[in-house]
Amino acid sequence: MTQALRSHFDDYAAFHRTAGNKACHSFGIPIIVLASLALLARVPLFTAFGFTITLAELLIVVFVAYYLTLDAALAVLMLAAYAVLDVAGRLVPPGPALGLFAVGWILQGVGHWVYEKNSPAFFRNFVHLAIGQLWILAKGVGRA
Repeated sequence: MTQALRSHFDDYAAFHRTAGNKACHSFGIPIIVLASLALLARVPLFTAFGFTITLAELLIVVFVAYYLTLDAALAVLMLAAYAVLDVAGRLVPPGPALGLFAVGWILQGVGHWVYEKNSPAFFRNFVHLAIGQLWILAKGVGRA
C-alpha cells in the first residue's frame, strides 16, 4: 500500500468511526455502485468483439487506473468486484436502479447523520467518492 493510499484511508476512516456508520457504508456503497453501473450501462459507447462497451465500463477503467497508482493488488480485486457489479447492473432496469441508488444514499445519510453525527468525507475531499469504494473492499479483505 502506498503512502498516498494510507493517507487517504486514514482521512476517510476519520469520518467513519462508529459501527452503525460502517455498517451503513458496507451496504450502501456497493448498492450505489451497482445502481450507478446499471444506469451508466444504458449509455452505449461502441461495440468491440460483439460486446457493447458502455459508460459503465469507461468509468470502471478510470477508477481502476487510479487505484493502480495506489495499490495494484487492491486494484485487481476492485476490478473483479466491478466486473461482477457491472454484469449484475446490466440486468437491473433503470427504474429499480434509481430506487437502489436512492436507498444506497439514504444509507449513507443515516450512517453519517444518525450514527456518526458528521457530514460525508467527500464533502471535504471529492476523491473520497473513489476512496470509499476501495476502503470498503480493503476492510473486507483485511487490508484497511
